[in-house]
Amino acid sequence: MADIRLIAVDMDGTFLNDEKHYNRERFQQQYAQLKARGVRFVVASGNQYYQLRSFFPHVADEIAFVAENGAYVVEAGEDRFVGEFARQDVPKVLDTLTRGGYPDLNYVLCGYRSAWYFAATPAAYIEKMRRYCHRLQPVARLEEIDDRLFKFALNLSDEYVPTLMADIERYHAGVATAVTSGHGSVDLIIPGLHKAHGLRLLQQRWGIDDSQVVAFGDGGNDLEMLRQAGFGFAMANAPERVKRAARYQAPDNNHEGVLDVIQQLLDGRYPFD
Repeated sequence: MADIRLIAVDMDGTFLNDEKHYNRERFQQQYAQLKARGVRFVVASGNQYYQLRSFFPHVADEIAFVAENGAYVVEAGEDRFVGEFARQDVPKVLDTLTRGGYPDLNYVLCGYRSAWYFAATPAAYIEKMRRYCHRLQPVARLEEIDDRLFKFALNLSDEYVPTLMADIERYHAGVATAVTSGHGSVDLIIPGLHKAHGLRLLQQRWGIDDSQVVAFGDGGNDLEMLRQAGFGFAMANAPERVKRAARYQAPDNNHEGVLDVIQQLLDGRYPFD
């Protein structure tokens, strides 16, 4: 039987269904069994830590979070890693976003204390982002932000995503990396500070090898994590390039695919036999 010691789950499109819910009763039963067996549970998402905690009110101070696509790592309520863009690089990236002419582009700046938006940002976009950023504050100017910034969360017309990603690579290579989770959503992250990096930090703390890790994901920001894990599962609803990066496939997010595979693990069934 496979010696699994860590399960890492993406949230949107993976652990959560399209209504942003999951079967809490079933998960609580499974989590109790995982905990009894010494299996760690890690939430690995591009979303804000404070939002992610809200999905796990009973165990948030027991489990670990690789939040903001790996820029912020928390274990049992304690900070383990906080990334940060060099302060002089932030206005340069903002200048590219301003001058690029990307249709329908909106964004927030994500930091340790909060996410931030400029006053001119459309109200409808802010309301949408409040679902993902439970701490979200307005500012008039960049200089007013007193925080450690580690991510730009963007949304734009889906057809222009490749253009924007190419521009970030052209003008800001080594400073920012663009990753997309689909549907016009793009995160600009610190190079190398992806979900797999956050998992690696936790694995080193806990003495866990890649071969003992199960990871689930559905987007481009999950690729490194799925490749790194000994048991990488792409969701059935994931695009083909994500499926190609994973060794295995889980049922889709609207049919409790992650929980089904966790049950296979608990029962010692394929591929964990």
